[in-house]
Amino acid sequence: MGKVIFEDIGLRDYKESWDYQNELFQGILNIKMDNRKNDTNNPTPSYLLFTEHSHVYTLGKSGDFSNLLLNEEQLRERGIAYYKTNRGGDITYHGPGQLVGYPILNLDDFFHDIHLYMRNLEEVIILTIADYGLKGERSKGETGVWLDVGTPFARKICAFGVRASRWVTMHGFALNVSPDLGYFDHIIPCGIRGKGVTSMEAELGLKIPLEEVKTKLLNHFSEVFKVEIS
Repeated sequence: MGKVIFEDIGLRDYKESWDYQNELFQGILNIKMDNRKNDTNNPTPSYLLFTEHSHVYTLGKSGDFSNLLLNEEQLRERGIAYYKTNRGGDITYHGPGQLVGYPILNLDDFFHDIHLYMRNLEEVIILTIADYGLKGERSKGETGVWLDVGTPFARKICAFGVRASRWVTMHGFALNVSPDLGYFDHIIPCGIRGKGVTSMEAELGLKIPLEEVKTKLLNHFSEVFKVEIS
């Protein structure tokens, strides 16, 4: 069984956590390049970071800026940051009450299949919210975890956006535990029109302890990816 180093970095500014991800990501790439150059086989670490962010909208590398419905002055008035990122996907919101997970994995130690990687991440979330009686589902052609797929009431509870280079991953998922969903009104979430966004708290009608969700999610991550969390 492989090992993944876990770190909960708490409430962080988005750029600060992005820089930290890049540091870990580049460290893995450097070891891999050195191994190739020197014909060595030094082990590479893999990481899983948990965080919450201050209010921020982030746009994926191929996302459409028009899906942000506020201008620069309106963002400033509301105290919301904005970043164009190097992950996949379109626009999303991060803020307090949302559990953001960043797996920085060397997929050489797992499998060479980004599609399977994304499905595994979705499975971790589906299993986690199932512990609370919520039926998470996949929606064809729309990455993420949804409720009531195939109905007029389909709504997303967890968004995904990743980057991979030389089989090393970064960025990840954002599970809506108890964020202020009003912030999603100022974007077209993930560039998908006509579908809503929800949270565990909104669905269950009660406050969900974030620390409890973290514990359950860690257990399911270990189970799905067949790793030991340290």
